[in-house]
Amino acid sequence: MRITNALKMAAAAGAGALTVIASVPAYAGASQAGDKPAIRTITTKLDGPFGLDVLSSHAALVAESGSGKVTAVNLRSGAKTTVFSGIPGVAGVAAVGGKIFAVLGGPNEEGTPPPSKFPPSALIMFDWKGKNARVVADLLKYELKRNPDGQKQFDKAGKPYDALSNPFSLTATKWGLLVADGGANDVLRVDPWTGKVATFFVPPNPKTPACLAKGAQANPGTVGCDPVPTGVAVRGPYVYVSTLGAEKPGAATIFKLDGRSGKVLDKWTGFTSLTGVAVSPYGTIFASEVLFGAPAGNPPPGFDPSKVGRLTRIEHGKVTHAAVTMPTGVQFTHGKLYATSWSIAGMLGIKDAGRLVEVSPSSFT
Repeated sequence: MRITNALKMAAAAGAGALTVIASVPAYAGASQAGDKPAIRTITTKLDGPFGLDVLSSHAALVAESGSGKVTAVNLRSGAKTTVFSGIPGVAGVAAVGGKIFAVLGGPNEEGTPPPSKFPPSALIMFDWKGKNARVVADLLKYELKRNPDGQKQFDKAGKPYDALSNPFSLTATKWGLLVADGGANDVLRVDPWTGKVATFFVPPNPKTPACLAKGAQANPGTVGCDPVPTGVAVRGPYVYVSTLGAEKPGAATIFKLDGRSGKVLDKWTGFTSLTGVAVSPYGTIFASEVLFGAPAGNPPPGFDPSKVGRLTRIEHGKVTHAAVTMPTGVQFTHGKLYATSWSIAGMLGIKDAGRLVEVSPSSFT
């Protein structure tokens, strides 16, 4: 399954959103002069910022799916530099060993790939000058050969029942690169230097009432929603995986796994459309719910798209939320929490609305 256009709003709502975006300050949430802002906007005018890799206290990489670029961002000044371009649908990014790796989205349900000189669902590698690009692994090819979730892939006419492969995030670990492939419903482990691909984790299908309803599943013989893994985070010996839950309310899950075997050690359920996960050194979990609060159909008059989405924090069993609009990529590092926001504003017809923000603990209520 792919993240669909569930946020496609009426034209009037999209036009109104431009005003909303223009009115949001770079520093939001400060109660009085001198206070540290609850949500600090680091940079703006990103186009579909999905994947995020924070490299240090002053630098990050962002995968701009809409513009097909990997962008380096100075976390202090907000200055942006294009590292690599010409890869429409780029979803995840990670830096390893002096190289940059990125994953591209896969074909849609009709089998049409995004326009690119690279094959769909490819894991590619290039240097910091944007040179010497090459394909490391073809994840669609792996899905067609291995089909880890075991679902029926094609009808009698040879048409895919659903998206076969749609990589959504990429994370570097000591065990290799982990790719959350939402279309294939699995998390893959890829050796960055040899390109060898192996299945790391296949989340179970959620079976909430909405997921068991007629029409919830496109693939014949499959019971429950597609899990659709979207985010991967690593903390010590553990790997955390978030799932979209086929965009059904309450069907998204966070899994805690053994980093070597992929065995499930714990899980948290009941979320809506998770698109990213991060974990602090103290075990606090952060997750992005990109579609939270989105209307089921056309929005009512005056609908404010800035209210769509939120970040969720799980700390000592207590769940709190921060008002971050349409967050996707999220990462906790160097004592700070970073997230992309307005990441799917392109579905509203609003170009270059994406942001990278720093979220302070005081924003969670």
